[in-house]
Amino acid sequence: MLAERFHATRALSEALVAPLSDADATVQSMEDASPAKWHLAHTTWFWETFLLRDHLPGYRLHDERWPFLFNSYYEAEGARIARFSRGLLSRPSLAEVLGWRAHVTEAMAALLDREELQPLIELGIAHEQQHQELLLTDIKHALFQNPLGPAMWDGSPDGAAAQPDEWIEHPGGIALIGHDGAGFGFDNEGPQHRVLLEPYALSGRLVTNREWSQFIADGGYANPALWLSDGWAWVQREGIGAPLYWHEDEHFTLQGWQLRDPDAPVTHISYYEADAFASWAGCRLPTEFEWEAIGQSADPAAGNQLDQAGPVQPSGSDSLFGDGWQWTRSAYLPYPRFKPAAGAVGEYNGKFMNGQFVLKGASCATVRGHSRASYRNFFYPHQRWQFTGLRLARDIP
Repeated sequence: MLAERFHATRALSEALVAPLSDADATVQSMEDASPAKWHLAHTTWFWETFLLRDHLPGYRLHDERWPFLFNSYYEAEGARIARFSRGLLSRPSLAEVLGWRAHVTEAMAALLDREELQPLIELGIAHEQQHQELLLTDIKHALFQNPLGPAMWDGSPDGAAAQPDEWIEHPGGIALIGHDGAGFGFDNEGPQHRVLLEPYALSGRLVTNREWSQFIADGGYANPALWLSDGWAWVQREGIGAPLYWHEDEHFTLQGWQLRDPDAPVTHISYYEADAFASWAGCRLPTEFEWEAIGQSADPAAGNQLDQAGPVQPSGSDSLFGDGWQWTRSAYLPYPRFKPAAGAVGEYNGKFMNGQFVLKGASCATVRGHSRASYRNFFYPHQRWQFTGLRLARDIP
């Protein structure tokens, strides 16, 4: 089973880049994003470094120069190219990177049945799945920079079905939060601990494009009373007046420019925008604990999530998972008694617990089965190139 999941994950990464040219796969549109070719190479570096190099006797690196190019942020693994320079790597070519991937995938066959390595292999699979989502959102941002509006895949998205405006109530009380230790979980999901909740309600659906258009029409981006101080400064400084990728009645997708579906969930919004909209709507953002307490009874594999290579776009459902990652008002901080893992893999999540906010759920670009109620995605409050959306919360007296 683990071997099947490993091979399926490796194959999906390669299927996602199949429509791309070498030039498409090399471009880097901003420092927050990475080239598609770099994602393919970095995930391969991860397998070669933490599995093959360290656990397969006699294994030799495919190319000893490449760790400098494809290490991301692991200080314990030494020097690396600056993040903003990843788009300058015209060599190795896409074909060479794919050849390296094939070499590493084949070599990993000797390790997949070793029981003591299964936790590390599980981490490697989850790591590559994270990069599959990043690959899609990064290439979308890159293609958006092209005035031709190129499509990665042909066709038009299916229309979204309008979802009822219902609320899920929770009585409050003591909730057990965090990963319970059964199956795989990232280090930042634990340890499990207790949290006291006041009575609240969580919206049964995500905020839609139609509702966001109403927010804009009502002067939402021009009313400082709705915005956090840092958010208002960001709006003024960057000239923000709509979600990323919006232009008049259209928005940019991986299928090029398309008419915007009013019933589809809004995505590509920042924490600042989500908080301002919630204030305008007379609601608030949920805490990560409120979201998780309700999410524990939901199916994490439901909703609109990534099943295979092809167009991804929010379409709307009544699931807590899928379509868009959902901003919470919770700062990304360690849970009580959190300790990072020993060694370089301990740098995976813990060192980023500063200045970011937690998002819950999954998006249309999240590999189905990757997320769970305890999953803690995290981004800085101004970032919005991911499929980030909004589910409202409100207090119950």
